[in-house]
Amino acid sequence: MTLRRVNVVILLLLAVAFLIIVQRNLLNLSDILHKENPDAGMILPFESELSPELRQETVTKGEEIPVLITAAVERLGAVVAAMNSVYQNSKANVVFTIVTLNDTVDHLNEWLSKTRLKNVKYTIVIFKPELLNRKISKDPQTLEAVKPLTFARFYLPVYIPEAEKAIYLDDDVIVQGDIQELYETNLKPGHAAAFSDDCDSASAKGIIRGAGNQNNYIGFLDFKKEAIKKLGMRANTCSFNPGVILANLTEWRNQNITRQLENWMELNAQEDLYSKALAESITTPPLLIVFYKRHSTIDPMWHVRHLGTTGAGNRYSPQFVKAAKLLHWNGHYKPWGRTSSFSDVWDKWFIPDPTGKFHPVRKHAGDN
Repeated sequence: MTLRRVNVVILLLLAVAFLIIVQRNLLNLSDILHKENPDAGMILPFESELSPELRQETVTKGEEIPVLITAAVERLGAVVAAMNSVYQNSKANVVFTIVTLNDTVDHLNEWLSKTRLKNVKYTIVIFKPELLNRKISKDPQTLEAVKPLTFARFYLPVYIPEAEKAIYLDDDVIVQGDIQELYETNLKPGHAAAFSDDCDSASAKGIIRGAGNQNNYIGFLDFKKEAIKKLGMRANTCSFNPGVILANLTEWRNQNITRQLENWMELNAQEDLYSKALAESITTPPLLIVFYKRHSTIDPMWHVRHLGTTGAGNRYSPQFVKAAKLLHWNGHYKPWGRTSSFSDVWDKWFIPDPTGKFHPVRKHAGDN
């Protein structure tokens, strides 16, 4: 009996020791996971080389609608308003990938975690500006206009590697429809992306006077240059606006679209291929070349633009703006600034900055 009791005691001691080891392992695992996923978003580096080993874990499971948007430090209020409009107007499982620079991460995380967007699913990815080395003209006017984050759309499959489709949105948009409807837009076989053409019935109202031929290719590309001539493109071809993109990422990868875009950026840095009519437009021209006659179209109501241009309030009626599925304040006048049209629509979706750093500029009754 004594021997049997000793055996029982030994077994009990072994069981207790085993449980202690298991508990410690679980605690260590919990610490590791907490470090990888703080504040509901993952902060991941973006490598400048497109290596096969580059992978990004998703933060949710199941059917997702991936949406990529960029976040510049001086425009964080725009990102928050755009995300809020998407989130509040859809019951779909939307997952945001936010591409930003290091100086924005903490502010953005605080804004999202301390407001009604705390339950939004998102991943933060760091953009490395050195990725653009040898791809941007050294002309001082061009360098001044360069905003590195605008090129994030060129790298959609890198930022969202596991998805078959994804949506890119500029930060100066408000989504009034259910974004699942845009996501379910059919792309033609072999097409890697869909855009809204500049000649469609909605955006044609917003052609900017005095800005040249902004609704066709000659407004963006210099057709006197030999590299452009060789392509055989028609100069009067209707252009498109890349502020909203629905991408078939499988086709994008298969056709190596990112590398094609980089090639044209590098060639432009050497030969200055872009039109001088729109000096600030440096992201659109390579997209126009690569997707010439090879893109699908988005419903015009899913990209009503030019709200940031002079006279937008006269071009669009309040009823039309209310009916639009997506509004885009492209142009010089932004809805968080003093002189934009329809800034009251944008205000509905803006969430005040809990840190107090960002404030929309508004004209008060006493201002001249």
